[in-house]
Formats: sequence, structure tokens, C-alpha cells
Amino acid sequence: MELEQYTDKAKETMVEAMESARALDHQTITTAHVMKAILLNNKKRFRKLIELVGANYYWVIQETDKILISLPRVEGHKNLFIDANLSESIKNAEMYAQRFGDKFIGLEALFLGIVLGKSEISKKLVNKMKNINQLEELVTAERRGNKIESQSQEEGGNILDDYTVNLTIRASEGSIDPIIGRDEEIRRTIQVLSRRTKNNPIFIGFPGVGKTAIAEGLALRIVREDVPEVLLDKKLLSLDMGSLVAGAKYRGEFEERLKSVLQAIERSKGEIILFIDEVHLLVGAGKSEGSMDASNLLKPALARGSLRCIGATTLDEHRKYIEKDAALARRFQPVMITPPNTNECLSILRGIKDKYEVHHGVSISDSALTAAVKMSDRYITDRFLPDKAIDLVDEAAAKLKMELGSKPIELEDLEREILQKEIEREALKKENDFESRARLTELMNDIKMLSQRSNKLNEQWKSEIVNVKDLSSNKEMLEKFKSELEESKRNGDLQRAGELTYSVIPKLEMEIKEAEKRSQNAKQINPERVSEDHIANVVAKWSGIPVEKLLGSEKSKLMDMEELLSQSVIGQKKPVECVSKAIRRAKAGLSDLKRPLASFLFLGPTGVGKTELSKALSEFLFQDREAMTRIDMSEYMEKHSVARLIGSPPGYVGFEEGGALTEAIRRKPYQVVLFDEVEKAHNDVLNLLLQVLDEGNLTDAHGRNVSFANSIIILTCNLGAEEFIKPADNKPKIIEQNVMKHVKNWFKPEFLNRLDDIVIFNSLKINDIEEIISIRVSELKQLLQERNIDLVISEKAKSWIAKNSFDKEYGARPLKRTIESNIKDLLINC
Repeated sequence: MELEQYTDKAKETMVEAMESARALDHQTITTAHVMKAILLNNKKRFRKLIELVGANYYWVIQETDKILISLPRVEGHKNLFIDANLSESIKNAEMYAQRFGDKFIGLEALFLGIVLGKSEISKKLVNKMKNINQLEELVTAERRGNKIESQSQEEGGNILDDYTVNLTIRASEGSIDPIIGRDEEIRRTIQVLSRRTKNNPIFIGFPGVGKTAIAEGLALRIVREDVPEVLLDKKLLSLDMGSLVAGAKYRGEFEERLKSVLQAIERSKGEIILFIDEVHLLVGAGKSEGSMDASNLLKPALARGSLRCIGATTLDEHRKYIEKDAALARRFQPVMITPPNTNECLSILRGIKDKYEVHHGVSISDSALTAAVKMSDRYITDRFLPDKAIDLVDEAAAKLKMELGSKPIELEDLEREILQKEIEREALKKENDFESRARLTELMNDIKMLSQRSNKLNEQWKSEIVNVKDLSSNKEMLEKFKSELEESKRNGDLQRAGELTYSVIPKLEMEIKEAEKRSQNAKQINPERVSEDHIANVVAKWSGIPVEKLLGSEKSKLMDMEELLSQSVIGQKKPVECVSKAIRRAKAGLSDLKRPLASFLFLGPTGVGKTELSKALSEFLFQDREAMTRIDMSEYMEKHSVARLIGSPPGYVGFEEGGALTEAIRRKPYQVVLFDEVEKAHNDVLNLLLQVLDEGNLTDAHGRNVSFANSIIILTCNLGAEEFIKPADNKPKIIEQNVMKHVKNWFKPEFLNRLDDIVIFNSLKINDIEEIISIRVSELKQLLQERNIDLVISEKAKSWIAKNSFDKEYGARPLKRTIESNIKDLLINC
């Protein structure tokens, strides 16, 4: 059987019919085999045709199966033969293909050839189908005058339905969210589309700024007839790149499909505008040795104006793909799409709020929208508005909906308590003593009281669920009525439009408003309103920032900051105060929001608590002593080592891995970054830190901007440490002055001026060592408690340990060795 004259889909159908015949041990391929293959693989399309002529789709399949079962089976045969009726049906299909003006035989022609033939299945269909004579007319009408030009074109009339999405139809159905703002960009788009040639705008902007939304906004305007006459009644189709590429197995098949789409659009004579999202994907698509890529198919049509096309791509991809092809770039007119500011973003969220309320079945407060905009702008720095704010609202609403569908925590706790008491009651029933009987009576009363409370809460919870569903149903109905109102206005049905405007919609809006007011005033177990707290919880999960910080509820904690830090950092009152004041300034919003929360240079001899204060600060702010990135600057003494912080340049080993510093901040932006022994780093590394301290950001090797606005930068330095071990007659002020001389001689003034504070740590005294011993002993006690060992150390022993481990030059570092050798070694055998 020659299959070269068939479309790809028709080929697949004929091959499947052959395989079906082999599987059933049939020596002959009949019209029944082909008919079943057509119906099973194209259900939606042919079911509609069959039902239009008065038959039932499933009845046709049943009758086909009956014929197949009745056919004789021949086991062990090798060759397949074509039934005479099928040969005649194929000739009929060729005739219908010529009549339609098709270059290849498609499924429609094959279907008509079988149904209007003389086979057994044909006779059954003719007897069953009341309007069989209209079948050819129905197929012709369905095709809408389109012709099959290539083998990849499966359906004569639906090439655009296969590979594009009609945005104007989606807009008329109310499936597109309202577009708030962006009037200037839409006007610029309309202006370019109105040109005679090169009428092809291309949206260029960061991911998530609303490029696709502007195309949808244009579709909404076309539907509302809010466009110039040149765009009235036009169709805006979005090219579906996934469908275009899917299943294109053979060389040139993808290009054939794209060419068929372009030819269908050109035949519309300007009635169709094509929108290509991620237009850069066409550059290089389908390209192989000796052939051109898909973008070259677009160029002639784009240049002569026969194809009006809107493209969308990001700045990076436009530079990487489009700008390199000057011939393609000059055919598009750039329309720059910038991220909206916070006020514009808030307006966008208010405009689409109703859609999200209907979808999730919850209410969204205006304070939640405001929080979503502010928090996403402040804490989610690697994405762009309005996308990140919309995602916050969407996820918070989804989380609340999930909570509404499950039992409240209060009710679950009550039920667990009742169950525990019931278990205890059953055990006490077996006892006869007075105390057990008294306890049993008490339990019975408790269970009764708790059950009443549980039943009451359960009823309230179920009532709340019903109310939420009713409110959600009303909101959904309101959306439908609003869509109907738009359609009535377009169709000129003024009576229905007036009824909806002045009666139906206002009444429903009043009911919704009253229901929301009742729910706000009532004390609910599970609130069904998305609040600022819900948004903060989502941001906390995304960024790792504590919820208390987001909600500003850590004020009282900040006031006690010195006291809490001093519990871990001993003998450093002034450094603790300096750090606490700087952190409070940052938390109060009195510092530059773009710079790091705080930046410090810690000076002093070794072992006095510089690293310990960093860990204590991390524990205070993030409830985790290890929530910090420590970078040992002794590893960055070479000039080339700067690449380890931000990532290797393209072409070098390690480019894909990213930098140690930038990747740590990208993954967890809210943390303490400790640069240990910063004086050992190469000058180029220090120059890199200048940008972090001043601008609060770094650009990594991949060109990504990494923000340090939510980080605390701490640099430790041992310069001038020898000043602390000089004779004791030196006063603290003189020591500080001498240390600062060393620091100023080593670091550049612009580096020191960018720091929030330079903190000088004191040398530890023997009293400080004794306090540190108490802390270490209490830590050791906790470890021993797990082994049921109680440790008691006398004051005399503490004094002995302090004297034997005190060293002004090394601070508290010898203390660890003294405790290990004199206490832990004795505990090994316990």
C-alpha cells in the first residue's frame, strides 16, 4: 500500500489498521479496521460529525467491533491483503481530496470515502444516519475553505486550531484576567501594528513584568472594540510552540507545520495577528546541516507586512538570539516593558483579586494585597513585579483554602483529649477502690463537658464551611453575570444588559458584601480571609526570613538585645552595645534599604569573642547559631581567587557551579556573612567587598544580580592585636588609637568609610574567664544528662581552671583544652 499521498495522521491511521488486522489474525485489511482506527484516535473531531448526521459515536464503534469479530481468522499468515471495498473507499477518498483542493489525502477524505462506499459498515451507517446526504456539506463547512498543503497538516480546516490559541475567543469568554494599566505600552503596540510594513512589535522586558499580559490586554480591547478601525474584528492568535514541535519526528516536519500556519494566516488577508511568546525559540529551531532555521521562514512575511506578528522575549534572550540576526531584528519594532512600581502593582492586584477569590473560594483583604507588594519588593529580590506579588497572593490563598478544608487545630486537640480520657475511663472501670471510683466520676464529667464543647465547635466549623461555599458560589455567579453583561453589550441585547446592570448584579453584590461583613464580625474557628499574616508566612517559607521580622512583631525582643547577646558574649559590653544599636537602626527602617542591614569590622586579639558574637547575633535574629556563611579570607590571598566568590568567568572550570558567596546569598538571602581575618585577603577581593558594603549587591559570573539587602556583613581582623598585650599601664583609649593606626595604614579610607561601625573588642580578664567556664560547664551538664550523669563543679575548681587557662594573648581559646584535659577526660570512664 502506497502511503506517500497521505497526511502524517492518515498514514498513522492506516499503519494502526494494519497492526490491528495482524493482532486479530485477519489476512485482509477492511474498511472496519480503518474506521475503528480513525474513530479511536480522533474521538472529539469525528464524534461531532457522526452526531450531526443523526448517529451515536459509541454505536458506530460497537458495530465496527461486531464486523471485526465476524471476520475469518488465519493463523500464521505473513502477508496482508487489501479488501476490495477498502480499495474502492481509498479511490473515493482520492476523489474527495481533489474536490477539496488538497495536495494530500487527509482523515476527512478517508472517512467520507468509507462512509459513502459500499462496504458492510457503510451500509449500517447509511441506514442509521438520518442526514447522511449532508455529511459532505458538513465536512466542507467545517473546513472553512482551507486546504491541506503539507503532509504534517492533519486537518484541512483546523491547522490554526492545532497550533495556535485564539486569545480573542478567550477574552470574549472571560477567561483572561483584566489588565490594569499598561495603556502606554498597548498604545505603542497598536501604533506599530497599524504600520504598512514591518508592522511587528516585540515586547522586551524582564521575566514576570507582564509581556504576555499586554498581548492579552490587546485581545480584550479588540473584543470590547476599544481599538482603532484598522484592528476592529481582528483575531489575535498565540502560537503554541509546544504543539508545533511535538511529534515532529522527520527532518523538515517542524518547518512544514510552521509554514502551513503562516500560509493560513496570510490567506486571512490581515484578519489575523500572530503572537509568539518566547520568540527567541524560533531562532535555531529546526536547523540542521544544510538547512535554515525557522526564523528565516518568518522574515519574508514580516518584511512585506503580510504577517502582523507580536513577539515577546527577555532582555538577555533578545541580546543573545535576536540582535545577532540583524535581518530578523530590523523586522521587529522594540516595545520596552518595564516592571510596574509598587502603586501600579497594587492596582493590578486589586483588579485581579476577584478572579483569585472565585478560584480559591476565599476572601482576600486589601491589607494582604498591600503586604504582598511591599514584602515581595523588599525581600524577593531575584524576581520582578507584578509576577512575584501575584504568586504570593495565589499561594497564600491556596494555603488558606487547604486549611479551611481540614479540621481546625482546636477541634483536633479536643478530640485527642477526649480519646485519652476515654481510654483512661475504660481502664478505671476495672478498679473498685475509692480513689479509682472518684477519678472515674471526674473523668465522666470531663468527657461530657469536652464532648459538648467539641460538638459545638464541630457544628460551628461545618456552618462556616457552608457559609464559605455559599459566598464562593455567589462570587462565581457574579463573575458569570459580569461576563454575560459584556457579551450582551457586544451583541446589542440592551434589555438583558439593563437587567443585569441595574437589577441582577447590584443585588448579588449587596448579598456578597453583607455576607463578608457578617463573617468579619463573627468569631471564626478558621478565618476564610487572606490577611497580612498569611502573606508573611509564604514569604518566610520562600526566603527563610522569620515571620516576626516580616510582621514587625520583634520590637520588644530588640529592646532586650544587649541582655540576650551578653549571655553568650562575656566581657564585651561596648561591642555588644554597638552591634545592638546598629541592628535596631536597620530594623526601624532608618538605614538605606538597598545596603546590607548592618556591616561591622571586628578588631581585637584572638579568642575574645569576635566569632562568638557573630554566632550569637545569628542565633538572636534567625534562631540558629549556624545560620551564617563563614568565609576564611586566608584562602583568598591570590588575585585570581576573587573568582571563587562570584564564580568563574565563562569558559573556565567551575563556571556552572557559581560563586561561594553569591550562591550562598541567592539560596538564603537573610543571614550573617562572616569574613574571617579579612586583612589576609588580596586587594581585589577587598575591592569586591566595596560594592557589597556600598550598593548592597554583586553581579555573579552568570550576570545575575545578587542582593545583600537582607544580610549582615561582619569582617574580623587581627591587625593591632599586639597592642593589647603590651604593659598594662596603657589606657583603653590609647590602645584603641594604636589599633586604629594599624587598621588605617592597612585598609583604604573608602573601605573603612563604608562600614556601619568599627568595633574594638577588649582583652578578657580572669573574671570573664570564670563566667565563660560557667557557660561551658552548663553546656557539658546538658550533654551528661542524656547519660543520666549529674556534674557538680565547686567554685574552687572553677577558679583553678580559670587560673590555669587564662592567657591575655590567646583569650578564651586555652579554656577549651583545659576543660577537655581536666574534666572530660575524667568523665570518659563514668
